Amino acid sequence: MDTSFDNLKVMVIDDSKTIRRTAETLLKKVGCEVITATGGFDALAKIADSKPDIIFVDIMMPRLDGYQTCALIKNNSAFKETPVIMLSSKDGLFDKAKGRIVGSDQYLTKPFGKDELLGAIRDYVK
Repeated sequence: MDTSFDNLKVMVIDDSKTIRRTAETLLKKVGCEVITATGGFDALAKIADSKPDIIFVDIMMPRLDGYQTCALIKNNSAFKETPVIMLSSKDGLFDKAKGRIVGSDQYLTKPFGKDELLGAIRDYVK
């Protein structure tokens, strides 16, 4: 059942150190290379260099929120095909709809477990 995630580059953008660390630990255990960013501007600076295969982005972040970050990623021709998964502590329909509008591929509610995280990667990374 377990797919190999070796050498898969995953970016986790979240202003919460706990969330970044949790995701990073889970992902590294299955062989992913993890790039973390503390916010949208930080992420945008790192994306061009790291070229992640999939991006997880928190919605509620200071300065540049997850929606804006996702829109900027998707508006860049080099990364418009990169799956972007929104992370939110709210399970609202409005948030999901707004995520779709800016081009996100999926929506995970926090706290997420290993299964949701790996499931999203399995669904979106070929």
